[in-house]
Amino acid sequence: MKHLAFFLAPLLPTLAQAQNPDVEMRPVILVTDASIQAGQAVTWTAKNVYRLDELVIVEEGAVLTIEAGTVIKAEDTQNVDAAGLVIARGGRIMAEGTADKPIIFTSVQDNISGPDLLDYTDRGLWGGVVILGRAQTNNPGDANGDFREIEGVNEVLADGDTRAEYGGNHDDDDSGVMRYASIRHTGINIGESDGNEIQGLTLGAVGSGTTLEYIEVYASGDDGVEFFGGTVSIRYFVSVFNSDDAVDWDQGWRGNGQFWFVLQAPDKAGAAAEQDGASGDEHFQPYARPTIYNATYVGAGSSASPESDRGEMLMFRDNTGGFYHNSIFTQFNSSKGGFALHIEDIDNTGSKTEDSRQRFEAGDLALHHNLWWDFGAGPDLTSWIDVDDPAFGAAVLGHLRANGNVAADPMLRGIDRGVEGPFGLEGGGMLDPRPFSESPAFSMARSPYPANDTFFTEVSFVGAFGADHWLTGWTALNELGFVGDFAVAVEGVDGPVPADIGLGENYPNPFNPSTTIEFGLDQAQSVRLTVYDLMGRAISVLVDEQMAAGTYKVTYDASHLPSGLYMYRLDTESGSMAHTMTLVK
Repeated sequence: MKHLAFFLAPLLPTLAQAQNPDVEMRPVILVTDASIQAGQAVTWTAKNVYRLDELVIVEEGAVLTIEAGTVIKAEDTQNVDAAGLVIARGGRIMAEGTADKPIIFTSVQDNISGPDLLDYTDRGLWGGVVILGRAQTNNPGDANGDFREIEGVNEVLADGDTRAEYGGNHDDDDSGVMRYASIRHTGINIGESDGNEIQGLTLGAVGSGTTLEYIEVYASGDDGVEFFGGTVSIRYFVSVFNSDDAVDWDQGWRGNGQFWFVLQAPDKAGAAAEQDGASGDEHFQPYARPTIYNATYVGAGSSASPESDRGEMLMFRDNTGGFYHNSIFTQFNSSKGGFALHIEDIDNTGSKTEDSRQRFEAGDLALHHNLWWDFGAGPDLTSWIDVDDPAFGAAVLGHLRANGNVAADPMLRGIDRGVEGPFGLEGGGMLDPRPFSESPAFSMARSPYPANDTFFTEVSFVGAFGADHWLTGWTALNELGFVGDFAVAVEGVDGPVPADIGLGENYPNPFNPSTTIEFGLDQAQSVRLTVYDLMGRAISVLVDEQMAAGTYKVTYDASHLPSGLYMYRLDTESGSMAHTMTLVK
């Protein structure tokens, strides 16, 4: 029989499922700014829902501990009455969720326990999460030496209240831990002025002693995250369906990032990354020079035109530097254009004596061993660079080609930006941003990782995902039905046509993490091969196709599942069969 290969089978799309089915039955604890005082230790538990009635500030010396599985909801008031959570300089947050018990920050309008969850068009419903620290920025403050203040937050506070300040000289400052946290539906206007929509996560001068990992910002009315200087690093970061930039840095941020996933919506989207160096006078130092490995940035689609103020996926300006290594950039377009890359090149007069072109030419801005594909601006790499000076454009193109950048399809298994469902805009179970095994993400040359740097994890792939589908379980993407799991391949097996349908025992069994399942068809017919847990819930649909008679084998990767007993079932027009299999990790 001729060898066949199919790339098939998402996780079975269902209605949105609650990660915390009892949330609406939990007691509600009203939290005001007076609830957490300077020097106080406060714990929020998963037994309650905590309702932010206003801007709540964890003051200097205070520690806010949030248990895994806790849900925090914020009122939808705005302007000077806007609700949000601020960790002030000297305060700490200890928010340690888990993959199966994430900490969720959302709006009072979000029905966590029901199927009618808010969707990604429900942006700008509350303020967001702000963490402020004592690390260095490149903005020296005013003539009196007063520190910079986070916009909007400072307008809520009374004159003389310094809790919105950020900055200092303690680059190793520790603001605590945030792990497995999902921040949803933020971006309402804060303060007295229009345009003060703070991000889902705002980081002002946060120091390297702070731990941030497995953080999701979903449906922000502004940016996903913005770094205002500082040295904090973040890994396993998700920024999806935000109406402005997915990532924004400025004022001299010098941290690291690894395993970042960006996905943009077709209705509104800024840049995947707006990368700025300074505010106002642009010659101040330290320069922004963060280092990012293993990012996957997926735009709204090269044929989409979301409302936007950006025409490029990556924008470097205001003297920022920065480094991207081993990353994937793909499927970008907007109402302003569809370029992959813009590096600012100005005339360097007045107070703006430096720009990002100078950082590029000084070696402070570089792009090494990245995979680029599918931009609205044109068909190839030469048309994806947005610069005015042809000579500079040629230099950027030469840099990309000389440093292992590849223009090729990353072959991501599945992208899902939502479908209209009975409860609003829901996922179709098609989001699996892991590359197929044939993708150049696994075969192209990669940048080495920094020696003796404990932050970075060395991996053998380009982009944010290898075999581990780390979006599963804890994200809003998972809860709203976007996340799917695609089988790597279904292959035809040479041999005679079977006399009847058949389903073989998987091998090996027990297995970790992959196993092979064979089945036979006596005639052409509709075929469905599904994996279930012991509760009878569909985990993965491996085949859902009209197939010819013959024998087939499926390689199933279960690295995203916990150890346990599972059932797989073959349903055809000729009949059904089932077996069990055991995953042991």
